[in-house]
Amino acid sequence: MEIFRRTMEGVLAEVAGRYPVVTLTGPRQSGKTTLCRKVFPDKPYVNLANLDQRKHAEDDPRGFLASLPDGAVLDEIQEAPDLPSYMLQLVDEDKRNGLFILTGSQQFEVATTISQSLAGRTAILKLFPLSLEELGERGKAASLDHLLLTGFYPRVWQNGMPPSEALEDYVETYVERDMRPILAVKELGLFQRFTQLCAGRIGQLLNLNSLADDCGISHQTARNWLTLLEASYIVFQLPPYFAKIRKRLVKSTKLYFYDVGLASLLLGIETEAHVRSHPLRGSLFENMVVMEALKYRRHRGKRPNFYFYRDSNGREVDLVQQRGPDLYPIEIKAGQTINPDHFRGLKNFATVFPLPQGSALIYAGDHPQTRHNTAVRPYWALGELLAQA
Repeated sequence: MEIFRRTMEGVLAEVAGRYPVVTLTGPRQSGKTTLCRKVFPDKPYVNLANLDQRKHAEDDPRGFLASLPDGAVLDEIQEAPDLPSYMLQLVDEDKRNGLFILTGSQQFEVATTISQSLAGRTAILKLFPLSLEELGERGKAASLDHLLLTGFYPRVWQNGMPPSEALEDYVETYVERDMRPILAVKELGLFQRFTQLCAGRIGQLLNLNSLADDCGISHQTARNWLTLLEASYIVFQLPPYFAKIRKRLVKSTKLYFYDVGLASLLLGIETEAHVRSHPLRGSLFENMVVMEALKYRRHRGKRPNFYFYRDSNGREVDLVQQRGPDLYPIEIKAGQTINPDHFRGLKNFATVFPLPQGSALIYAGDHPQTRHNTAVRPYWALGELLAQA
């Protein structure tokens, strides 16, 4: 089975040299456990999702930690939420860095637990599914429709599994494991419907009222369920860029999925032919590119510095990177042919903001070029542009 080299390997080891605890969060099956065990092969590994291990940690936290005098990789830390509180005294007395490596797949729960219990003692990193950079030549050789159908979960690529089968299992496991304790049985079907409706809105301005109406639920329930999807690393919201200018700017966020293959599954897409003819193919491509930008930053231990831009007249740019005092707008187009209309949003943006570093257009073609002070690059070359920041 192929083990992909993750961009974060060096970052994780480096950060562990500066903090007594490192917390790694991210979607289920994004490769957190594999990464930690590879970077820290000599550390004991404990999976707190295992009932026996969890009971030991819950019933006798001090004894549990005492059994790990040189630290450990503790997987699924959200399963033992009180444990970090007991860890605090231990790491303060021990004074060694890189003692405990924690992983978790519940975004808000883990962040709350850690921030309250280990403030100042832990670094928090986020690992997403594989990036195109990490897939290397396999990703570059794959067709765009294959990438949009398959997504980027390591398990799918490692085992050569049919993406629909693997991702269907992922959805069922996610609903069973994460949602059944929270939602009433009668709500599970509606929640699945809500998730599918979210997939139909990728790349669109978030309208909770519309989502709620289409699903037959209240606005507050829609808000709560969206929070659950965000907490479990299924969806995320890209914020708009605000500036002190006279133009009225849109303040709504845009909705995306952490994995484009999962979005394709929820849209009912089963084959590459379905991808090619699907009306949301352009939105799926946009989702993939936006997510690649987030991976580029997060997998290097950096916070995202990305937004989108849209004014009240509907003029927009898909992605805006803030580079210190400068802005770098990036337009995203799923076509293989460059059309003069593709530059319209970038030209409008340049009338509002100075662009000393130029701009970029990411497309589905193969040929890098430059037009109108805009770097036109294939989607697999996005990292080269972001490396210039």
